[in-house]
Amino acid sequence: MFMIGRTNQWLVAWCNAPKQAPKVSLESSLTVTMELNQLRAFVEIAKVGQLTRAAERLHLSQPALSGQLKALEETLGVSLFERSSSGMALTAGGRSLLGEAANILAAIQQLKQTAQHMQGRPAGRLSLGTVLDPYALRLGDFLARAIENYPLLDIELHQVFSGAALAGVRAGTLDASFFFGAIDDPEVNAMPLRKLLYRVVLPANWELDQRRTEWSAIAARPWILAPETSSHRELVMELFAARGLSPTQVIEADSESVILNLIESGVGASIAREELALASAQEGRIAIWPGAELATTLWFIHSAQRADDPLLMAARAVLREVWREEEAATPSS
Repeated sequence: MFMIGRTNQWLVAWCNAPKQAPKVSLESSLTVTMELNQLRAFVEIAKVGQLTRAAERLHLSQPALSGQLKALEETLGVSLFERSSSGMALTAGGRSLLGEAANILAAIQQLKQTAQHMQGRPAGRLSLGTVLDPYALRLGDFLARAIENYPLLDIELHQVFSGAALAGVRAGTLDASFFFGAIDDPEVNAMPLRKLLYRVVLPANWELDQRRTEWSAIAARPWILAPETSSHRELVMELFAARGLSPTQVIEADSESVILNLIESGVGASIAREELALASAQEGRIAIWPGAELATTLWFIHSAQRADDPLLMAARAVLREVWREEEAATPSS
């Protein structure tokens, strides 16, 4: 669950401070009898320095405002102003307490504004499947924006393989999910986010001439595949099927990061997202075979029957903002 708030720091400090059991004392008297209107009277009189002008600004009669100030001084046990023919001047005690009073009023105003911001906002829990790594999904940007724009939206993240993501959306165990690969299902709403390009990558220590090595020689080597429910595995199998071959030695790994690490360690070949493959190849940890590229799409998916669900509409709105910014920040080729 994710929560956000821009609560006044003074109010947060007060909430976090150790609390004592109630006592019959000045403290409990303050809690019972002090009113916000009295604090407003104190702060306004301090601002303008005159009882008459302060009463006009607060839309009160002068006797009513004077009564509020007197009640506050009696509650606090402190004289707040020195009265003279020229106006009202803060006493030493008044100067000490003015900042605290202003902080309380600011915190109350912030509380009201936060509550107003929440009105009419979607509220509830969204179970969201994630695939790949957070950077590829721009997951941090998505969550930060969702928390800011929809503070009553609670998001639960579930890391799954792409096949399980699709199955979860269909079965209703996931409200929505990121997904990559081919999808053609009228019961699933699929919102495209970005294109993904995969490259065939080999251990650098295989010392093959990548430009002259035939596919059959690479196919005969050990291959590292994700589980059968993964779109990553489907892409590899499509690569083999297009060339009339099947992998003969298969090592299964449960995530793309593990697969890349195993390739770098010399265990076997596989495919990797282009941005990861290029970074690793530049550091000399892997080699990229230039004979094949595999393109697919990253989607945001959910049940088509829930297209008008306020929670899902909110999630789609945030994703459009995030990925529109991503497109604007990406240089055109």
